[in-house]
Amino acid sequence: MNVLVVGANGQIARHTLTKLSDKGYSPIAMIRNEEQANELKQLGARETIVADLEQNIDHIFSIHQIDVVLFAAGSGGHTGADKTILIDLWGAMKVIDTAEKYGVKRFVMLSSMGTVDPDKSDQIRHYLVAKKLADDHLKRSSLTYTIVRPGSLVNEPAQGKIKLEEEIKERDNTITREDVAIVLAEVIERENTHFKTFEILNGVTPIEDALEKV
Repeated sequence: MNVLVVGANGQIARHTLTKLSDKGYSPIAMIRNEEQANELKQLGARETIVADLEQNIDHIFSIHQIDVVLFAAGSGGHTGADKTILIDLWGAMKVIDTAEKYGVKRFVMLSSMGTVDPDKSDQIRHYLVAKKLADDHLKRSSLTYTIVRPGSLVNEPAQGKIKLEEEIKERDNTITREDVAIVLAEVIERENTHFKTFEILNGVTPIEDALEKV
């Protein structure tokens, strides 16, 4: 199964390439710079394709048979609003629309905790608004989606245990980027996660058990 990883050089996406490869998928890494290709192939990408979310991306889907899109691109919560709009909102919408155009059925979106109500955030409100609008566009599409919204991210080794809820009220924990990657790889073929949106933090429930209860 060919999985297009959009934003493949991001920190979570790099972990995800390895998890996908370990599970027997064929990850195709979308990158902006050809110099990233060799390292991402070592992490698990079967192949790489150069594309820019700020430009036309039809060639990705016309050249490759894409079974699943995993959108992990992001400008980051501390970039200017202009770049956030171009990548996190317009770029995501462009990938969603192009996936539909070329007959892709499955779409996994890496979003962010806090998008339920961006007005609760002052510092990164523009980022959360962009993420929410992109998520809403995906929900209105014909794609079979899963939207994963992690909380504050850390670079520690995976714990393998999470807290998963539609909306987590008490945000008294963080989540490792590697654990987020495990969740992204796990949901691809879990039908009970179809058309679902949920938030995750590290917790006490093994990831597989938490996902079974979605």
